[in-house]
Amino acid sequence: MRDNARFGAARAAALALLASTALLPAAAFFAEPAFAATRIKDIARIDGVRDQQLIGYGIVVGLAGTGDGTQARFTTVSIANMLNKLGISIDPSLIRVKNAAAVIVTASYPPFARMGSRLDVTVSSLGDATSLQGGMLLQSPLAGGNGVVYAVAQGSVSLGGGGGAAKGGTSVAKNHLTAGRIPGGALVERELDQPLPREGLVRVVLDQPDFTTAARAAGAVNAALGGPVAKAEDGTTVAIMIPEESKGNIVPFLSRLEEIELEPDTRARIVFNERTGTVVLGGNVVITPVAVAQGNLTVEIHTEPIVSQPGPLSKGATTTVEHDQVNVTESPGGFMEMKGGPSVAELVTALNGLGVTARDIIGILQAVKDSGALRAELVIQ
Repeated sequence: MRDNARFGAARAAALALLASTALLPAAAFFAEPAFAATRIKDIARIDGVRDQQLIGYGIVVGLAGTGDGTQARFTTVSIANMLNKLGISIDPSLIRVKNAAAVIVTASYPPFARMGSRLDVTVSSLGDATSLQGGMLLQSPLAGGNGVVYAVAQGSVSLGGGGGAAKGGTSVAKNHLTAGRIPGGALVERELDQPLPREGLVRVVLDQPDFTTAARAAGAVNAALGGPVAKAEDGTTVAIMIPEESKGNIVPFLSRLEEIELEPDTRARIVFNERTGTVVLGGNVVITPVAVAQGNLTVEIHTEPIVSQPGPLSKGATTTVEHDQVNVTESPGGFMEMKGGPSVAELVTALNGLGVTARDIIGILQAVKDSGALRAELVIQ
């Protein structure tokens, strides 16, 4: 009964929030509690099955004079070393090219990738190049954290934008011009050994550790497999015994395991993004009775130029004098009582009643949290 009441209150809060968005110049949202069934594969992964980060160094050529300048010495040294391998010996100090740029190349190596598989790579300028538009990445080895080369990248850099500049200094740009992508730009040359468990136990690792969710996952697996085969080892890991009939063919068992559904538990959490002014309130946020007063002090400084014209035959000069005017405006402060409740409905209604902005809500909720009246975790991004 209590869960149904909380669910209904959260839905009512959604309607109240949609009706009051005109009062908030920045975005403010909240999420309903997670009562819908979720597959294990959407909130967890099989232990040992993961991506691996790859990194490498490369040279992008073919730029239209937007490459690294002479200050980036590593670029000229890299070009000299490359030409030396091609049979051309040259002193790095004699190289003056602006059509090349040194870059860092990164990629994500997915599990079970095979030789010849293609990976998307990201190319980012390392020197003082102004644009990688139209560039071509030369063959660049990509290594893992252990120093082993797993893939080699090469191809045309795609920026998803463009730009140009005039001699007078005027320039125009669309999107970020010093970082781009090469879809399928890397070829896998070495396979990563990620053996699947064939007998004994298989472990499922939750993406977000939570004891309640781990216990529910173990219970859901036991119910689906018809026996006490799963056990929550901690708040992150659920150990599951592999059935005898699946020890020789583990993939169908893992596929069935991933499709098992459960209701994950979520913590009461409020997330702020100060850069965008976005506030996300979890549907299970609880606030106890508290009173909030909010007021704004605005200081405006306005500078107005005044021309002083001398009188006739006074031999004076016309001058411009700046006149500063300072205006201080204090908006009337609001005082609102939040009676508290088991959902965000009371919180959203009260804050919108104050007519505050999303950034003001950040400060208000931090103060309410410090007072002990807000039962939720605050996350500031």
